[in-house]
Amino acid sequence: MRTATITRKTAETEISVEINLDGTGAYDNQTGVGFFDHMLDQLSRHSLIDMTIRAKGDTHIDDHHTVEDTGIALGQALMQALGDKRGIRRYGECHLPMDDAQVRAALDLSARPFLIWNVDLPTPKIGTFDTELVREFFQALATHGGITLHVDQIHGFNSHHIAEAGFKAVARALRVAVEPDPRKGDAIPSTKGAL
Repeated sequence: MRTATITRKTAETEISVEINLDGTGAYDNQTGVGFFDHMLDQLSRHSLIDMTIRAKGDTHIDDHHTVEDTGIALGQALMQALGDKRGIRRYGECHLPMDDAQVRAALDLSARPFLIWNVDLPTPKIGTFDTELVREFFQALATHGGITLHVDQIHGFNSHHIAEAGFKAVARALRVAVEPDPRKGDAIPSTKGAL
């Protein structure tokens, strides 16, 4: 089973993440940040990675630490569940439309973290959620998951649609990348022999 459990406790947050890469997209995410829970649910559902996330954070200050630290813990869980990455496809991409929005995500489970973020969320808030935290989450996920991640907005004027299309596009790309490659068996997907 390609599963992982990560707990992370700091003076600002207490996070637990459980994932199963070979799941069905079942989710139970409770971070205390409503819009973020909705996005994590989308990430799970469309990647087919089962996720149970619990977070308690200093949301009386703002949501920043909770969102960022959840990204850190989820990235660490992905890294742990993937192990040596033997037999996976490694790369994934998706162009995802959602009403007015279209977002393209491409990723490489390379162990070389890098984020390219060409996304313009036109409003500072979605409900009470700070839109700048979308990038913060993906930066933390990429850094701690060892992911080269490119996210590009093609179209869009509604912040909710753009953000949700971004999460779904990354989810679909992740789904492809973590899947076993039926043509390569247990091979490491790199000419280096290690990732």
